Amino acid sequence: MPDRPMYRTRTKSVWLIGTLVFVCAAFGGCSAVDTRNAAQNQSGNVEPDYVASNADFSKYERLQIDDLGIYFPQNSFTPPEEIQRIREVFQIALVAELHSYALAEAPGPGTLAVQATLIDFRNPGEGGLTSVREELRDIASKGELLFMMELRDSESNAVLARAADRSQVPTFATSESVATDWDSVDEAAQNWAALFRRFLDQNLGR
Repeated sequence: MPDRPMYRTRTKSVWLIGTLVFVCAAFGGCSAVDTRNAAQNQSGNVEPDYVASNADFSKYERLQIDDLGIYFPQNSFTPPEEIQRIREVFQIALVAELHSYALAEAPGPGTLAVQATLIDFRNPGEGGLTSVREELRDIASKGELLFMMELRDSESNAVLARAADRSQVPTFATSESVATDWDSVDEAAQNWAALFRRFLDQNLGR
């Protein structure tokens, strides 16, 4: 099976909001939470892994929502068409969750780029950990499935803040006898989108 590295690109997601917010309303429930790994503290705030010393979130008025970054190892049993569906489920949930923010379709002054990334390191295989960005290897460990949230300046692409959460464990296909559980994927997407919204609200003072 060909390698499927992390995918990063810009997206024009604004058009999704009107039609897809209703789809996300159907998501519900919560997956089991591993409190040791959760990004939230007891007050419900999201604990960042990194905040730039020169980050000034007061100057941002709009969001540019990037496509979901996704990494599945080369030896993943999950077929490409299911990985694409997973990407779409998470992107839909994120766009719906952020619909109350002013959105932009392109980089520019006052525009904050936001991106979520799903990384499955539960079975990375030979050299799997080295196939993603170095700063992500510092966050993700072998054996983990994590959801990463990044806030970037849309013009310079400089990372302003980053957080990761490991509290959701959706079931992806791992063999012919273990199929992807789409209910668990929907639940994880909904919960992680809400977590991203809290992370944004904290930094943007909303």
